[in-house]
Amino acid sequence: MVVGIPEASYHYHIKRMHDVNPDQELEDQIRFIFDAHNGNYGYRRVQAALKSDGLIINHKKVQRIMKKLGLKGLKFRRKSRSYSSYKGTVGNVAKNRLNRRFQTAHPLQKLATDITEFKCLGGGKLYLSPILDMHNSEVISFGVSQHPTLDFVMKPLEEALNLVKYAKYRTTIHSDQGWHYQHYTWVKALKGQKVFQSMSRKGNCIDNALMENFFGLLKQEMYYGEKLRTYEELKKDIETYIHYYNHDRIKQKLAGMSPVQYRLHTSQMAA
Repeated sequence: MVVGIPEASYHYHIKRMHDVNPDQELEDQIRFIFDAHNGNYGYRRVQAALKSDGLIINHKKVQRIMKKLGLKGLKFRRKSRSYSSYKGTVGNVAKNRLNRRFQTAHPLQKLATDITEFKCLGGGKLYLSPILDMHNSEVISFGVSQHPTLDFVMKPLEEALNLVKYAKYRTTIHSDQGWHYQHYTWVKALKGQKVFQSMSRKGNCIDNALMENFFGLLKQEMYYGEKLRTYEELKKDIETYIHYYNHDRIKQKLAGMSPVQYRLHTSQMAA
């Protein structure tokens, strides 16, 4: 076969053809997803995000492309918790009704709560008290304070109790044996709404694994490795993260949907 162009031009065009990247568009989309979630998505969550956009890509291919692009999701780093609200038996200690049965198909049937501590710029502290729905791991209410007072945990409880009025089944709320949850005011509020109280065994954080996992994710993705912030700056960033976690951060166990997306999806299926 005779080609009517110089040999050097022929080899140049052949090389350019080989240089064309057939996955360029996919690589750009993978990079966009990775960057949009601040580098917190590994290849499986990126694959799920692609699927939600209508692209069915094998997870091994996503993993290979991410490795090529140097996109590596942050690994979970375990940190010991410095805050404990346990002060012995100072009020009512409830039995463990859940016994690590965290799954439920019904919204607002099983809730979990706990308190975690953050260091702030200038030596201050920030305390966070969220309440999560075990149905979809959604943060349904939360409190933020500079001091771990009783009022600090009662406000998110009141917000949660306003929601459980519409629950299909009687609600159980699970916590550790911290003094807040043994307090008469907390116990009375639960009884007033006919909410079952459940507590982890003493010194057994696995009994409240949902909260431990949430605190681990939150601190990994927006606190560890970052410079210290003032109380107000950190409070704002935590509020922003919780909104992102509820509405945008997909979870594998929720069929690649965020907690809010999953709640809306299951409510539509049940209707």
